[in-house]
This record gives sequence, C-alpha cells and structure tokens, in this order.
Amino acid sequence: MARLKRSSEVLEKAERRAAGLRSINSKLDLGGSLTLETLTTDIEQLRSKLNHYNELLSTIDAAQNELIATEKSVKESLERMLSGIASRYGRDSHEYEMAGGVRKSERKRPSRKTTPDPKP
Repeated sequence: MARLKRSSEVLEKAERRAAGLRSINSKLDLGGSLTLETLTTDIEQLRSKLNHYNELLSTIDAAQNELIATEKSVKESLERMLSGIASRYGRDSHEYEMAGGVRKSERKRPSRKTTPDPKP
C-alpha cells in the first residue's frame, strides 16, 4: 500500500498571504528581515523540502515492494527445499527435522471434543 503523500496547509496559506502582500507592494519591506523577498525564499524552501519528502516516500514504497517480492521468493525457495528434503529422506526423518520440518511421528493429532449425551 502506497504511503499518502503530504501536503502542507502552511504552504498554501503562505502562498495566498504572499499574493495578498504582493498586491500591496511588490517590494514590501517591514524591516528586521521581514521582506516579501525573504518570505518568497522561505516559501520556496518549504515547497522544495515538501517535494523532497514526498519523493522519499515514493522511494520507500518502491523499496518496500522490492522487499516484499524478495521475501515471497525466499519463502517459496524454503518451501521447495523442505519438500525436496521430505521427498529424499521422508517426512519422519531426522534430516527433515534438521531442515526445520516437524517429523510426522511428532505431530500432535487433533483430539476430538466429546460432548455429553443429551438426556432425553
């Protein structure tokens, strides 16, 4: 399942506010580094970091998909190897047990639940 990409309400609000400030004065300077140019630079930096973050999420999704596919492949190989050991040595052999299987003679047999007879 793909991770949800992130959006930023702060970025959207900042872009709207910057557009409003630009309509007041395109070279707005309120002193103390509060300029429209500084705000625009900060907005661009936030947009860049947000895009980078979302790209990393996509990369993680791709890596996760590769990992899942590799796990399935290894799981299948393990099952085939255990089946091969069973066919060569038998399901009740020590070799089968050494390979990770449960010997046939050591399996627990399901016990049946006995229900009391209903009284007529």
